[in-house]
Amino acid sequence: MRAHRHRFAAAVLITAAACGTTTPDAQPPGRTTSYAGVVDSALPRDEALRRFRAGLAEPQQLDVAAPRSRDALVRAFVEAVEAGDSARVRALALTRAEFGWLYYPTTTQGLPPYDLSPSLLWFLTDGGTSKGVRRLFEDRKGRPLGYAGYRCDGASSHEGANTVWGPCVVRLVQAPDDTVEERLFGLILEREGRFKFVSLANKL
Repeated sequence: MRAHRHRFAAAVLITAAACGTTTPDAQPPGRTTSYAGVVDSALPRDEALRRFRAGLAEPQQLDVAAPRSRDALVRAFVEAVEAGDSARVRALALTRAEFGWLYYPTTTQGLPPYDLSPSLLWFLTDGGTSKGVRRLFEDRKGRPLGYAGYRCDGASSHEGANTVWGPCVVRLVQAPDDTVEERLFGLILEREGRFKFVSLANKL
């Protein structure tokens, strides 16, 4: 579990650098940057989360777009990419409401020692998804991927009612006797028998 936390913490910092985002450590004392780039006074975690959730209906579970198994999630992702259906691909990732109500409260990135605010962590997560989907569809949409399975590194991480897997790679057959592994999406979340991607950031 510790290795998983460290891998994700590193991914968050790398994403922040790639997006040109200033992390809280780089701000003047007592100030932090929100996901919209507005600098505000540092807020207690509960107040920051209350503001993030404002106007978001509380979901009781992951929505109906979430498949009932991890295998089904990955296969739905592959089929949507092959069909050129970006809306379906994005529906397989967490919504802002799911992030704020179901994922953020127990993710290690929102707790000490990381303490990322919900706005900043969502900015990084959703930004990774947007960039990942754009890259994926520029490079792969509408053609067979040669899907031959996938694997996720290490043990799962249990965070409250959530179980998180990753990083994961997809095996793709490029030609006879030529199989490659590529990271086409981010972490996978399971909650109460439903599965979604935390983000669709990739290594393309």
